[in-house]
Amino acid sequence: MTTKRDLRIVFMGTPDFAVESLKALLDNHYNVVGVITAPDRPAGRGQKLRSSAVKSFAQTRGLTILQPTNLKDESFLDTLKGLNANLQVVVAFRMLPKAVWQMPAYGTFNLHASLLPQYRGAAPIHWAIINGETTTGVTTFFIDEKIDTGAIIAQEKISIDADENVGQLHDRMMTEGAKLVVETVRLIEADTVSTKKQLQTEQLKAAPKLNSDNCKIDWSLSITDIYNKIRGLNPFPTAWCYLNNGDNQNTKVKLFEVKKEHAEHDYAPGTLISSKSSLKVACHGGFIDILTIQLPGKRKMDIKSLLNGFEFSENAIFL
Repeated sequence: MTTKRDLRIVFMGTPDFAVESLKALLDNHYNVVGVITAPDRPAGRGQKLRSSAVKSFAQTRGLTILQPTNLKDESFLDTLKGLNANLQVVVAFRMLPKAVWQMPAYGTFNLHASLLPQYRGAAPIHWAIINGETTTGVTTFFIDEKIDTGAIIAQEKISIDADENVGQLHDRMMTEGAKLVVETVRLIEADTVSTKKQLQTEQLKAAPKLNSDNCKIDWSLSITDIYNKIRGLNPFPTAWCYLNNGDNQNTKVKLFEVKKEHAEHDYAPGTLISSKSSLKVACHGGFIDILTIQLPGKRKMDIKSLLNGFEFSENAIFL
């Protein structure tokens, strides 16, 4: 009979995506001796301090919580060492210094939301959709000195539906990722891990951090590229562009739900075609049909509601 290792786990994570994995570990009766998460941050109009999703959940389970501002701080390292963990599990956290990830006897592993080595970086779920992938996945790997380059422990493929947005895929990957975390912990517990090195020679696609520049829509692209970009940023952080409503003023608008309509036409890219109940944007290969939109200072609304009180000029264009 194989003897199982007695695991003492420290869990590191911050957003909702990480909560599912922490919950899965606890539901499978693993001994989580501490949780490391981001410090409380000001949020909302009142700038009141808000806890991370992981902290809020950990409090409901009575777990020991640490919120270091500096992961290299000696007092934090001493406290972490005092938890006597022999395994660390990282899900949607930040880059760890060597002093942290090499501390436990059985290592520190991370859950990444792609099929590594593809889509290393901060936003793998978004970029998989933006690039029109039909398959993605989740990967667990042992952390090393570089970002997302360590030896792979386990992977699980996940299909991407043709019209799925990033919010929907995020939630599915969160659930599948939590299952893979538990599966990986079981392998470590049984001392049956067999890792494989990540290949460094193939053409790799990156998943850089999203910002205002790379979330802007380029209406000169093909209908498919534009459609994938909008759904790959919906509902967060959201694709955007400028609206010129024939008045030489550019205002920033955010686009959420859209449909695509393949068709031949002679309109310039970005040209708006509006009716009493619809708004279409011309692009190469057809039209993007806007279903949900947000104008500056306004709430997010469906296009019919917007058109009840807002009029697009004949010369209106998205830039």
